[in-house]
Amino acid sequence: MEGAAHGGGRGLTVSDLTRRYSDQVTVGPISFAVSEGEFFSLLGPSGCGKTSTLRCIAGFERVDSGAIWLDGRRLDSVPAHKRGIGLVFQTPALFPHLSVAENVAFGLRTHGVDKGAATARVAAMLELIGLPQHGARMPSQLSGGQQQRVALARSLVLEPPLLLLDEPLSSLDLKLRVQMREELRALQRRLRKTTIFVTHDQTEALALSDRIAVLSHGRIEQIGTPEEIYKAPVSRFVADFIGNSNLIDAEVLGFADGLLNLTTTSGLQLSVAQAKPPSRKNVTLLIRPERIRIGSERGRCGNDFTAAITDMTYLGEDAQYRLLIEPAQSLLLVRKSGDQELPFTGAGTLNVGIEPNDIVVLER
Repeated sequence: MEGAAHGGGRGLTVSDLTRRYSDQVTVGPISFAVSEGEFFSLLGPSGCGKTSTLRCIAGFERVDSGAIWLDGRRLDSVPAHKRGIGLVFQTPALFPHLSVAENVAFGLRTHGVDKGAATARVAAMLELIGLPQHGARMPSQLSGGQQQRVALARSLVLEPPLLLLDEPLSSLDLKLRVQMREELRALQRRLRKTTIFVTHDQTEALALSDRIAVLSHGRIEQIGTPEEIYKAPVSRFVADFIGNSNLIDAEVLGFADGLLNLTTTSGLQLSVAQAKPPSRKNVTLLIRPERIRIGSERGRCGNDFTAAITDMTYLGEDAQYRLLIEPAQSLLLVRKSGDQELPFTGAGTLNVGIEPNDIVVLER
């Protein structure tokens, strides 16, 4: 796990942060470092501690132990209003009686920026978020996505060294959420603003982040790039939380020449490419549904089976097939719904293969 012993250099450093709510409920200790200009996500289910961590960084929650550093300055004892951090929440929380331009300019006025400079900065920010002609409108005249863009501009106009985003897209409908996701990432890349993004949506985290910290029960399970988190999860929790997965309990039978031979609890025999044997005999196997090979792509995989299709779920662009391999191993297969090698009816049999390199061994 990545940690940090001190707060030297640019960017954010969180070192052994702990927040205790009771003897039974504690967040931390949590340690991570975010480089200047990085888009870093805190990802996990409800109650895992991601929002509490964000609130500690913002100064809205006290830190019971540990330290927070931003650009070499220690923050954990600094009042929230003196930290100079930009915040955007799930709801835009715009002032309904102020125009768009007045909402964006609000923080500038409270910081004593003169009117001429404030007007110029607001105009530049509205141009940046793609709403240059909307300054005179009231928040009620904007769509949900436009309101969220104004909330983002209100935070960015103060040029904060750190931007905290607490599930800012979750209240939007799916199509608008995808559009805003693309706009947010493009804006962050243009500004190179150090950003921490809190979400429970793994698709958002994978699409937006330079790196992701996956949290569970107040602790960080894994930190890595989206590809590392998806392809090489370090625990069953991470494997299950990120993407679709086949998780299968198995027992090690032997290891030779870089191949681990196992049997699943259903009796299926599998070979897995492994540099060394695991420390325990009982393990969990991860097989991503899109890595199961079928038909002409199968070749000779080393793990070749005949599977019965027991169910099919049509999801528009994709289709999910439930397979059954004798004696009793169920697997999920995901393919584009137009794949000519799969029956659309959700019935029949398939020849399937699983490459030994496509199976991840997770120690329990």
